[in-house]
Amino acid sequence: MMLPRRGLYAITQTGQPAATLLDDVAAAIRGGAAVVQYRDKHPTDALATATALVQLCHAHQVPLLINDDIGLAVAVAADGVHLGRDDGDIAQARAQLGAAAIIGVSCYNSVDRAVAAQRQGASYVAFGRFFPSASKPLAAPASIDSLYHAKQALQIPIVAIGGILPDNGGALLAAGADLLAVIGGLFDQQPELAARAYSALFA
Repeated sequence: MMLPRRGLYAITQTGQPAATLLDDVAAAIRGGAAVVQYRDKHPTDALATATALVQLCHAHQVPLLINDDIGLAVAVAADGVHLGRDDGDIAQARAQLGAAAIIGVSCYNSVDRAVAAQRQGASYVAFGRFFPSASKPLAAPASIDSLYHAKQALQIPIVAIGGILPDNGGALLAAGADLLAVIGGLFDQQPELAARAYSALFA
């Protein structure tokens, strides 16, 4: 399944019961989420949850990515993986997941890292955090200028993450972001209604 060029990129909450997580993701998809990433730093049964998420997302023609864990992505036949600084390299992920897999890379505030990731075969790059974030309170801040510069240097999609709300996301899209990745702004409330508010930014 292909990564959409634009849209809401939903990232699951850590520590939720599987049933709640699945209900929330289904609601976010109804609201317009274009891609879903399974992220849980302390899962109780990652294999079962990820398997159910793949089935749910594919039923709605939405790609599912796995955060950090190439092996789990392979095991559940996810559409791809998102790699942070210490999560393995693009070539390793591509070798295990195949030529069609979606491979995203966190670039924080580094356009140079993004250019290198594109050269190594990344499907997209992510910058952030742009605003204070409860999900990643210690993450280093990224500047909107990085989006401007990245847009000039890259051909692959750019994801923005970190404290993004419907009332500040438009500025990131105007600066060059293609997708907005959201955790708390989506899942700390009614996910379907929140997803609709974010999706309106892409209309």
